[in-house]
Amino acid sequence: MNKGKLYLIPTPLGPLPANSVLSQAVIDQAKKLSYFVAENAKSARAFLKTLPTNRPIQDITIQELNEKTPLTLLSELITPLQNGLDMGLISEAGCPAVADPGAHLIALAHKEGIRVCPLAGPSSIVLALMGSGLFGQNFAFHGYLPIKNNIRRKKISELEKSSCADHKTQIFIETPYRNNQMLKALVETCMSSTKICIASNLTLDNERIMMFTAKEWRCRQLPDIDRQPTVFLLQA
Repeated sequence: MNKGKLYLIPTPLGPLPANSVLSQAVIDQAKKLSYFVAENAKSARAFLKTLPTNRPIQDITIQELNEKTPLTLLSELITPLQNGLDMGLISEAGCPAVADPGAHLIALAHKEGIRVCPLAGPSSIVLALMGSGLFGQNFAFHGYLPIKNNIRRKKISELEKSSCADHKTQIFIETPYRNNQMLKALVETCMSSTKICIASNLTLDNERIMMFTAKEWRCRQLPDIDRQPTVFLLQA
């Protein structure tokens, strides 16, 4: 029996119609599928309703894969693929498996000889880098930085030194309700000449991308980015 294909299906970064950011080819492929693995079943179901799918939403199977899912259950999640059925992987927002637990499922699919088909869509990390004006030939994404203020500032200094030594743009994110604390720590910790960029609400009507040196940021009133999905970038 031929195995199914695992399609990596991007979703909008916010409350937008699917066709505002996704190609018709991506929408058409998602509409064909009846099995999905998603970070959150409720939001995945809401996304599928906007397409709309080619079958009643109650006839679609959505299994969850998030940070609480035991890795021992991954083999069960790919059962439809083993049985010859195509399946979609959906992230909470943006591209699957980028800063997302879906990477574990994709690794298992490769191990089992299942074809993985990534589909093009919005990535907040790439969009932030594109809009920052910072160096795009050498960059690294670090996910979340430490929560405790003193440890976080130490990590920021380490990233800044690495950026200076390797001419590398450093990219990271924060839990949205701690965004203001992160920006404050960056501005207060970084050297005056270090460039700091914030990219908030990307692709949405209230999108905002701002880039200044740490010295310039210190002369400005810092924007309120509390609870706004934001990507942070620095380049020393």
